[in-house]
Amino acid sequence: MLRGISPLLSPELLAILSRMGHGDELVLSDAHFPAESFNSRVLRADGLHIHDLLDAIMPLWVLDAYVPDPVVMMAPVEGDTLDPDVLVRYRAAIQRHHPDAAATAYLPRFDFYDRTRRAFAVVVTGETAKYGNILIKKGVIPVP
Repeated sequence: MLRGISPLLSPELLAILSRMGHGDELVLSDAHFPAESFNSRVLRADGLHIHDLLDAIMPLWVLDAYVPDPVVMMAPVEGDTLDPDVLVRYRAAIQRHHPDAAATAYLPRFDFYDRTRRAFAVVVTGETAKYGNILIKKGVIPVP
């Protein structure tokens, strides 16, 4: 246990977060996401909701300010819908720590899968909300 760091962040996830460089991407996936099919670096965070993990991760690093879409979610397949409360929960967690964060972008399902292949890591959570997957891109941590 470390002081000032959320107990939701496992030692493995803390190691991943610290090893990531600026421009690296992290996918926080819902419980149904086929993570092992798209990325070889997969961590488990079963039982945790994505908004809670976002709230634990966001104080530790910044979003990439040099790209238009540092926050990306999977767009619903045509004829399907995204629960608007999912976006509200995710944005609240992000904006609590980064009030000027860029708007959330959306990628079609297979484009999101392609981006997942290139991501630094995937964290599979216990999130059960449909289309609950989110990708965040790490920025440069300012030196005080």
